Amino acid sequence: MKPSVYIETTVISYLTARPSRDLIVAAHQQITNDWWEKRRTDYDVFVSEFVLKEANKGDKKAAQKRMEILSKISLLKVDDEITQLGISFIRNGHLPKKATEDALHIAIATVHQMDYLVTWNCKHIANAQIYKTLRNIAAANNYELPIICTPEELLGEFYEKHTTR
Repeated sequence: MKPSVYIETTVISYLTARPSRDLIVAAHQQITNDWWEKRRTDYDVFVSEFVLKEANKGDKKAAQKRMEILSKISLLKVDDEITQLGISFIRNGHLPKKATEDALHIAIATVHQMDYLVTWNCKHIANAQIYKTLRNIAAANNYELPIICTPEELLGEFYEKHTTR
């Protein structure tokens, strides 16, 4: 059985965006493309209705590219259990109210027992300063928080073997 991965919207956005002139963003885009092309098939990949909603915003052509990729990915259902855990993450997890959708992404991945939540959102999701608090909230609700990471962290040995000289 393959490990499961919940893909947050930023990953799809980086995957489909025009190449950026910003060096950091361009590097994230390349890493995302490398993971998507070379490692994605090592995982069972999932998204949620929140990813679809976020990906469908903005420029119509860009949204169409995002939605085309998302149409091939399995969708996780959202229910009251997820909503309640997301509310707990906001109330007790050092997440601002404006990060409600971010908290819901974490809750979806947690309730559906994903092995990984993959994101480039390092402000509210892949944030080491709040991870322990989120993990404790999940445990208090009888869940195990998934490993929250960037696509770079899931490239693993493949990336090391192919980028070192």
